[in-house]
Formats: sequence, structure tokens, C-alpha cells
Amino acid sequence: MENDKFIVGLDIGTTKICAIVGRKNEFNKLEVLGVGKAVSDGVIRGIVTNIDKTVNAIQKAVSDASDMAEVDIANVIVGIAGQHIRSSVHHGGIMCNPQQGEITIEDVRRLSNDMENIVVPPGNTIIHVMPQDYTVDYEDGIKDPVGMSGCKLEADFHIITAQSTAISNINRCIKRADLISKDLILEPLASSLSVLSEEDKEAGVCLVDIGGGTTDIAIFHDNIIRHTAVIPLGGNIITTDIKEGCMVLYHQAELLKTKFGKAISEEANPNEIVSIPGLRNRPPKEISIKNLASIIQARMEEIIEHVQNELVASGHYKKLAGGIVLTGGGSLLSGVAQLFEYMTGLDTRIGYPNEHLGKCKVDEIKSPMYATSVGLVLAGFKSLDEREDTYKQRSEKEGPKAQVKTQRKDFGTRIFSDIKNRLKDMISDDIHEDNNY
Repeated sequence: MENDKFIVGLDIGTTKICAIVGRKNEFNKLEVLGVGKAVSDGVIRGIVTNIDKTVNAIQKAVSDASDMAEVDIANVIVGIAGQHIRSSVHHGGIMCNPQQGEITIEDVRRLSNDMENIVVPPGNTIIHVMPQDYTVDYEDGIKDPVGMSGCKLEADFHIITAQSTAISNINRCIKRADLISKDLILEPLASSLSVLSEEDKEAGVCLVDIGGGTTDIAIFHDNIIRHTAVIPLGGNIITTDIKEGCMVLYHQAELLKTKFGKAISEEANPNEIVSIPGLRNRPPKEISIKNLASIIQARMEEIIEHVQNELVASGHYKKLAGGIVLTGGGSLLSGVAQLFEYMTGLDTRIGYPNEHLGKCKVDEIKSPMYATSVGLVLAGFKSLDEREDTYKQRSEKEGPKAQVKTQRKDFGTRIFSDIKNRLKDMISDDIHEDNNY
């Protein structure tokens, strides 16, 4: 294992904290070597509310994954979510050197780096700068401007920001757990790597990750991220509704939701009754499956309405040929895909993180509830922006040529400078001679 490159993804969620150790096999598939998880008591809606409990849960999850994979874990790729996440589109532009004749990879990177310095609301930090479409000399709709002739390079950027204190608390937990955070990645972007194909992103698709505390949204079109959002509603609030509506304990409500819950009340049998143990010295309590489904449907419809609003706000509601892909633990509710289709009018399916997975020690990892964890490991192996990978490969391939080209350019510049200096000297001598007359 010492010679194998492995990456650890750490998903700090509201319901669970999960660590996954993975490496790429000879078929370029992700091989999961170890999985560890712990109950998340110190996180609410993606925000750390108790440092000690979160640190303990991280240590347990990482320790279990380390033991299973038989490796020592020091570095992790961490996911971030929460209602404090904000996304916006900003326009930027630079002037290129006209003497170089074409737009280079360095020009593209310089433009991206400039966007890192834009002004954001106080208390927020930029976590992702993702280019969308480029414009070269007012010619728009360009995906890859490298190699084109032009003097002015512009682009629209999808900027994602997070609350600085939320980032600081996550980093503090990672540090106190004796780990190093190598990267911080927005969780819906990580989930998209594990459940969406390139065809989905090209056609246009909306990823909806229904977690315990939040519902994360990522919209893609033409293989480019177009919109992201985090809704502060998830599976836990459904459990709370069941607890209050059926007057049962929280863990009983969770079992009712996962074992007997349905997202569409019409599919429930009105004559079906579930009996659960009562409190001490109390008789068993009977719960109607029809009433249970009605409670779940009411809250799920509210979540779908929020998703619908984000779809309309993004401007891509009618451009999603790939429809909606549901993932996360909340997507396992019976009938949830059909309810999404009915309310949004878009084709909906459940997304499983199977496409990029190879051999796994734990089959449970193929469940939608581990989509974010698997995606974090995949994100460690590849850039979130595919074009950045292309630029990197092109730089490595054209490195020697570019160096020779630069040397030739410098040689030509030196010759021109020498000629100019000689002419300057000749003119100066002539002037001196004229003054002597």
C-alpha cells in the first residue's frame, strides 16, 4: 500500500460523518479500500455547533476507515454545505499581450486568479471560482479560448462563497482531529461527480441531494455548472414532523420513515396499521400508514417547491433534457421520484454512485446516501473543472516547445534591441558632428 496513491473523502453531514478511503485501479475505476462512519451530534444543517462532539465523530469515522483500509490517514478532502452557501455569476475580463499572437493558458489562469479577488459580502469567503462561457474580442459562447487570436479575454464565472466562521469551525475540527484538510469542496459538486455522467451534464440536468439537514442543488447545462443552492430542509425535518404528528419518540419516527414511509399518500393502504411499543407502563401505539404518508408528503412537497423556485431562478428550467437526478438518503423514500415528476414536470430518477466504482469492500457504499462521500474521493483525483485538467495536460505536453518558443522570442528581441541601440548611437554621432560645425 505504500506505493499506492489513495485519497480520503470526509463528509461532515448532519446525520452522519463518513470517511472513505479510495484509490484508482488499473481500469481507472474507484476502488474503495475502507469506510468509516459515526453519528453526527455536533452538526446542524451543515454547520458545526459543537466542536468536541464533531471532533470525536471525525476521529471515530477516520479511525474505522483507516483500520479497514490498513493505511495511515493524514490528509482528507472535506465537503461543505449549509444554508450559508451562496452562489452568483460575475463577469471579468483582461487584456492579453498583442505580441504573443494568441491566448495562452497563462491568460486564462490570470483571468481566473483575478476573480479570486472580487469583493464579497463581509464575513464570507470564496471557495470555488468556476468559469462558464468565454468571450474573445466580443465573440461569445466560447468554451475553450486557448490558442485563439484575440486581445481581450472575458468570461462569466460561477462564484461560490461560504461563511468564513463556518469554514473556520470545520478547519478547527479537522486540525483537532490531527488531520490536514487538503481541499474544501461544495457537497453538491462532489455528489455530481459520483452520480452524473458527462451526457447528463451536456444535456442539462438538476442534481438534488436530499441529506439529513439540507437539500443541495446543482444545475448543469452544456457540461458547465450553471447554478448551485442549498435549501435548509432535509430528511431530519420530516422525522421531526412524524415525531410531533404521531406523538412518538424521535428514533421511532426515524424507523417509521425509513421502513414504512411513502412520499405519496394515495399509494398507502388506509387499512394498514403499524404498532409500536408505548412508553413505560403504556400500551402499544398504533400508527396509520396513510396518516404517516400524509405527513411525509406535506413536507416533501415543500422541499420540491423550493427546488422548483431554484430551477426557475436559474433560468434553465426549460433546458434540462436530462431532468432531475435525486440522491442522498432522502431519495430512498418510496415514491419520491414520482412526486418530483408530478410537481416539476421533469423526468426524475434516483442517482447511485455506481458508474465510477470498482471493487468495494462494503456494498453499502453503492447507496445514494454515500454519493457525497464517494464524490469527495473522486474530486481528489480530478479537477472540478474538466478544462483545468485539459490545460494542465496541454502545459505539460507543450512545455519544451513553449520554452524554445520563448527563447527564440527572447533571441529576436535581443537582436532588435541591438539594432535599435546601434541606430541610436549612429544618430547621436551625427548630431554631435552637426553641432561641431
